[in-house]
Amino acid sequence: MNRRLELSPPPGLLDEARSELTKLDFARRFWAKDPSLWPAREPAAVAGMLGWVDVLERIQPHLGEIETFAEENRAEGYTRVLLAGMGGSSLAPYVFASLFRDGAPLHVLDSTHPESVRAALQFAQGAKTRVIVASKSGSTAEPTAFEAYFFEKLGDPNAFVAITDPGSPFEAHARARGYGRIFLNFADIGGRFSALSLFGLVPAALVGADVRELIERARQEANRQQSNDADAFVLGYALGRYPQTGKDKLTIFGEGDWSPFGLWLEQLIAESTGKEGKGILPVAGERPGPAGVYGDDRVFASIRGPLGPASPRTQSDPADAADIAAEMLFWEIVTATAGHVLGINPFDQPNVQESKDVTKAVIAELKATGALPAFPPDEPSLAHFLDEIRPPEYVSLQAYLGESEETNGALAELQATVRDRYGVATTLGYGPRFLHSTGQYHKGGPNQGRFVQLVDTPTTDDVIPGDGIRWSEFCRAQALGDRSALEAKGRRVLTLELGQNPLDAVRHLQNSL
Repeated sequence: MNRRLELSPPPGLLDEARSELTKLDFARRFWAKDPSLWPAREPAAVAGMLGWVDVLERIQPHLGEIETFAEENRAEGYTRVLLAGMGGSSLAPYVFASLFRDGAPLHVLDSTHPESVRAALQFAQGAKTRVIVASKSGSTAEPTAFEAYFFEKLGDPNAFVAITDPGSPFEAHARARGYGRIFLNFADIGGRFSALSLFGLVPAALVGADVRELIERARQEANRQQSNDADAFVLGYALGRYPQTGKDKLTIFGEGDWSPFGLWLEQLIAESTGKEGKGILPVAGERPGPAGVYGDDRVFASIRGPLGPASPRTQSDPADAADIAAEMLFWEIVTATAGHVLGINPFDQPNVQESKDVTKAVIAELKATGALPAFPPDEPSLAHFLDEIRPPEYVSLQAYLGESEETNGALAELQATVRDRYGVATTLGYGPRFLHSTGQYHKGGPNQGRFVQLVDTPTTDDVIPGDGIRWSEFCRAQALGDRSALEAKGRRVLTLELGQNPLDAVRHLQNSL
């Protein structure tokens, strides 16, 4: 793994970082899992979320079990894997599936849009498919709905695998269902820090990764990060300081098979740091542009991608796919260190629950009245909504749409056009995936965002077993719930109804700008 750091401006930051980290004895205390490095109302809550720091040792007894399961999976004729989850339980497998191709193809479902659900069902019905339902708490609404739907549609309990925490409601549910396998993870590891635990390694083994080599690469990285002047601690300190100089946007570049890493890192940084009016906004998947389109609020990071146009910037050049484990551990350390400098607890997500609560209320209203609330009428045009926007403000494009290559391309064009026309950082996320990622930053971070919801009218749909509501209603309720949560925090939101042909509507929006 080759890594390059350029951490100026401001001048002297590198010396400041080394001096402060040494004064704090930061590296030793970090590896000793000292919870006092981070503020919290209850220090025990921080201590109970540091299991990822020594996961490389704790996971060792489980590697044989993971390898045996992967061998059994092949022997039993499973040729595809469908993983249903949200946030931390789905994004690491998404990255592994892009980098490793020697095992079964893996499809990640982390969307409630009916077209995405239908695509996942078609994938699962196209061959003998192992279905992994991943949920740390066992009570998250989306995985619960996915599980009910696919268990009814596919009907073979032996094909289902649960990954959850010991004693969760989902563990009991999976046992009652007769699941083929149940993996119980470490309860002291949060979802976004769980890539090198069972949540990440079980799917990684199924797609063909050598899990022992992944752990070995991560161990080598850990050995490189033992001193106060190690790269991960110094970069983390710098990222925590940059917002004080106005540089609070981390732009992440990645090319080819490495590009999904940006989604994983986006969640890690946004959900960990975006709270108490502070934070670092990650911008993942943005098409590289000329230097002139980037404001002074940017820091750049690339992994197998172009070097950022200006310092501060960092670049990683992995030797091969297995180095992804080293890169994940590196950025987990960076993020935790940045949280210390920002003076926040990077292991909680207090504002994620707000959208969930409002969404539950919207669904309750739907069940009681038979209708969803309407979005506000007479919304302004996109150009009018973005009028006079300037850095450090940013635009968040929130696509409650079915994901496809064509839609990805059209949204990327819209994202680049907004950035180039207004000169502001522009993020793009599919709903509800981003609610468990950048959604924390949107409501807990600085009030600098303008949020554009893109909502369509699906032409395909199905009922969620048990709930009696349809996928389209669930997805729309999540958009309504997040809009209410954003407005309650004083955020500016625009909802654009794209109708039954969202692809043409997105292209029209892009052309209008």
